[in-house]
Amino acid sequence: MFISIPSDIEAALLDLPLPEWDLDGPFLAKATVERYRTELRTAPKFEETVTTLRHALTGEGGGYAVLRLGNLAKALGAGDNRFLRLATGFAAEVAIPFSPFPKWPLWKDIGVKTDKDPGKSSGIGYNAFHMDLVNATLPPDYTTLLCVRPDPLGSGTSILSDAHAAVARLPEDTRALLAEASYHYGTFFDLHGVGDECKPFPILDGSAPGEGFVRFTAKMLKRSALGQQHADAAQALAAELVRGQVSFMLDAGDYLIVNQRRFLHGREALHSGQDAVPVAERRLLLQLLLRAPGYAGPA
Repeated sequence: MFISIPSDIEAALLDLPLPEWDLDGPFLAKATVERYRTELRTAPKFEETVTTLRHALTGEGGGYAVLRLGNLAKALGAGDNRFLRLATGFAAEVAIPFSPFPKWPLWKDIGVKTDKDPGKSSGIGYNAFHMDLVNATLPPDYTTLLCVRPDPLGSGTSILSDAHAAVARLPEDTRALLAEASYHYGTFFDLHGVGDECKPFPILDGSAPGEGFVRFTAKMLKRSALGQQHADAAQALAAELVRGQVSFMLDAGDYLIVNQRRFLHGREALHSGQDAVPVAERRLLLQLLLRAPGYAGPA
């Protein structure tokens, strides 16, 4: 699931004249997508790399990939606009980049804030398995994280787990409880392109085995009032997700893309001592959300 970029592609990508992107509402404009695609496909073996990426995300047994863009990040600067345009171009080959948050740019900063809830993405604690925008009727099909700076203290391991494989290991009566619309989590306001609020929601949406979203966030086990049977069923799923997890560290320039219809993601806790790390040196990720091809427009 780790995809390195051949050196001849890297050399060609460094000099591509990719313009600033434009948005059409919350979505990357089609004209920008077409311009990026035209330029990127002049790089040798680019299409072969994209084919490998798509297979890793949607092929049998797949569901996530890490594009190793570290050399490009080092040459251009991981937070440089030219590098972000290249990463956006790769993302647009998979699906449609968009920002459901009107107050945020296309790429959303996820830094380290020691005064935040430790379990949040910007906190310093364990960020348990979840899907992004779990309570939207149209959650993003993909969530992506671009590592600008790894944690200088060497922590913050990314964790992923095959949600459908975890569900398949559960007994039938537990799966039946997970299919009931008895779960809720979080707030929902001022969002674009993700439909309406889904409350309450089923964790399993009735799709065929191995298909559809597993609409889960472990955070609801502590932060939502659930009936005991449904809480126990969700806890059983959480345990299976942990049992089947894979983990790895993201380095500067690594671009993690997760198919939310297959995998859930999270992060191990950061080491203590984050207060002593200057803000400008702390772990920094940039998040970009993607809508699957064929999406007709905002709901």
